[in-house]
Amino acid sequence: MRALPEVALRVRRSFNVPAVAGDLFGGVTTAAVALPVALGFGVASGLGPLAGLYGAVMVGFFAAVFGGAPAQVSGTAAPMAIAMAVVVARHADHLAEAFTIVILAGSIQILLGVLRLGSFVAYTPYSVVSGFMSGIGIVIVVMQGAPMLGAATAPGRALDTIRSWPDAVAAVNPDAVAVAAVALAVSWGWPRRIRRFLPAPLAALIIGSLAASLWFGDAPVLGATVSGPPSFETPAFSLDFVASALQPAFILALIGSVNSLLTLLVTDSLTRRRHNPNRELVGQGIGNIAAGLIGGLPGAGSPPLTVLNISAGGRTALAGVVRAAVLLALALGMGGIAEPVPQAVLAGILAKVGWDTIDWRFLTRIRRIGRSYAVVMLLTLVLTVFVDLVTAVALGFIAAAIAQARDAERLELDGVVSAPLLDQSFLPDEKGAGELDPYLARVGLVALRGRFSVASANALARVVGADIREHDVVIFDFSSTTHMDDSAALIMEQLIGIAAEDGTACIVMNLSDPVARALQSLDVLRRVPRHHIVDSLDEARYAAKRVLDSRDRSHAPSRSEI
Repeated sequence: MRALPEVALRVRRSFNVPAVAGDLFGGVTTAAVALPVALGFGVASGLGPLAGLYGAVMVGFFAAVFGGAPAQVSGTAAPMAIAMAVVVARHADHLAEAFTIVILAGSIQILLGVLRLGSFVAYTPYSVVSGFMSGIGIVIVVMQGAPMLGAATAPGRALDTIRSWPDAVAAVNPDAVAVAAVALAVSWGWPRRIRRFLPAPLAALIIGSLAASLWFGDAPVLGATVSGPPSFETPAFSLDFVASALQPAFILALIGSVNSLLTLLVTDSLTRRRHNPNRELVGQGIGNIAAGLIGGLPGAGSPPLTVLNISAGGRTALAGVVRAAVLLALALGMGGIAEPVPQAVLAGILAKVGWDTIDWRFLTRIRRIGRSYAVVMLLTLVLTVFVDLVTAVALGFIAAAIAQARDAERLELDGVVSAPLLDQSFLPDEKGAGELDPYLARVGLVALRGRFSVASANALARVVGADIREHDVVIFDFSSTTHMDDSAALIMEQLIGIAAEDGTACIVMNLSDPVARALQSLDVLRRVPRHHIVDSLDEARYAAKRVLDSRDRSHAPSRSEI
């Protein structure tokens, strides 16, 4: 219940007189840019232009009012549109199931926010994000091929769209090609000094539609499907369906959450304020639930619209409310205006959006990036384009985790020092030291510096285990050990066991509190005598001498004598 007073306070702040003008201008400007994009994404998803428009309304309004960043603009987004296209293709005969998946995705987002997992979702490896976004951009461009030729987009994956190109080329509509070229040219070359007053997508929509009405009248148009009140979609909450819908819903929620939280970083940098990622997920989730209930396209935070809103003066939730109100008014009464809009015009606009979605900054530097991370990026990109988003995200995360684990293994093993301690230098008081073999080293030192985790655990056993067998006494030095997780702690138990089996005595030196807790909680040191747990090298030397003296008295052969 605390959320309601906080929302009311934010609404009151929205009416701060000096900020109202900026919020109004930001809301209207972003609505103008979002209109053609929302219509286009609705068509690309297979749900129709009105679904894109209502999705932009619902997600934009609820994310602005209940989210964690009032200046951030949310609405239809490329990754969500393409992900939804896959869902629609699989549930084309029962769209209620597709919208149920959207509702479940929104519910998962709310749960992520309530559990305060927003900060962790933002830790998605950039190589995965880059590959995914570039793949989405390529898919968007590919999907516009058929509409730009005057044909309908083939439902399904990018490969299905590519297979439909020969038929589209055979029945090419010259007027559609012409208006698509006009829209694409305007989107690409619209002067920057005018964009503040007339954004490029809106200019492309107007000029492309005008060209069609004057000279290219045979281009297919949207038709009478872009206005009217929303219709309530009854969710399909059967037990069997929900069980099968959880996976695509989770992927949809993850895509939307990552996209929104990355946009949040943009918002933070522009406003120089730290916003609440968990509340943002709650607002996004509420918006997606509302979109699913009225047959709208799911959405997420939009970096381009957020930058435009902030540069136009939008700072509070009022900007998002104004934007949603403008789009809602258009959705309820724009039929006569939008019906003659050619589909090829929207295709040209979306082709430019797809091009901008590709992460060119990362791709142009791919030769300078570590090989493993470049492979992760390319793998995610290829799977996004040629397989599906679910597989791309899942395998991308796995590949990134493997790459990070390999890097962590190398870094952690660099902190392992395993060295023999010569008897003549380490045991100067040894009787008859002058007669000893100058290369005799019955004591070994294993120093563990830094942090150790599951990444290096198995390699640690392989590297150190062989050295243990070469000595009568081994000293484990934890002086510079900063962290040890459960996996590494259990490997220490394995190393102590190896030493016991080979008759090597173990001495543990300089245990810090965090490492001691990790080892003692798992009872790793139960086979190490209490007097072999010491605090300094001198104490370790004394303990090692006692072990060696005891073996000398019992005439047990040392490992160097065997």
